[in-house]
Amino acid sequence: QVQLVESGGGLVQAGGSLRLSCTASGTIVSIARMSWYRQAPGKERELVATIISGGNPNYADSVKGRFTISRDNAKDTVYLQMNSLESEDTAVYYCYANLKKTGTEAWWAYWGQGTQVTVSS
Repeated sequence: QVQLVESGGGLVQAGGSLRLSCTASGTIVSIARMSWYRQAPGKERELVATIISGGNPNYADSVKGRFTISRDNAKDTVYLQMNSLESEDTAVYYCYANLKKTGTEAWWAYWGQGTQVTVSS
């Protein structure tokens, strides 16, 4: 069984910062891609940032220069440092991982349960 568990969401004033964490656990052999998505009320889920093993991170235009994604491969953990937060960043943030499990050659997609980020103006 594989799980992604997020933490770090909360309420912050505009201009403030938050750091999200997401740890994958279970019978994991390898994680290729870890990403953060977000979904605001009434909107579709959108990709915020992604980091591929051995590759450079990529960001949505709306967060470039403000958000930083990083990864600790030893801990199977991905982070999202969010600075200069704006009210438009208010959303539920979801962690995503594309990984390979023990005993299978297939790649699987997993999602975290989501963590609420609310930015007050």
